[in-house]
Amino acid sequence: MIDLTDKAVKEIKRIQNSDPSHQNAHLRVQVVGGGCSGMSYKLDFESIPVTDKDSVFEKDGVRLVIDKKSYLYLSGTELDFSDGLNGKGFVFNNPNAKRTCGCGSSFST
Repeated sequence: MIDLTDKAVKEIKRIQNSDPSHQNAHLRVQVVGGGCSGMSYKLDFESIPVTDKDSVFEKDGVRLVIDKKSYLYLSGTELDFSDGLNGKGFVFNNPNAKRTCGCGSSFST
């Protein structure tokens, strides 16, 4: 399971409404190699159909899609959005991450 906070849902909807190409798209979350801790998160809007190799999570009309390999690293993660003093952006609260970098965009297990 991947949990979307209310703040994350609100920001995703704001982005979708501000760009016509994102209005009917789902948000794909992936784990890719790279970053200072070994693996990093990738977010992208897609309009291509979901396959049987994807896990799909929905909250309040926002559709989050994750491929099976990435889901192994993301199971139990909470996707939040922060607009506080420490920066603005999506935040992954990932219980599978053993180490994260200072910016929070990469991790290792």
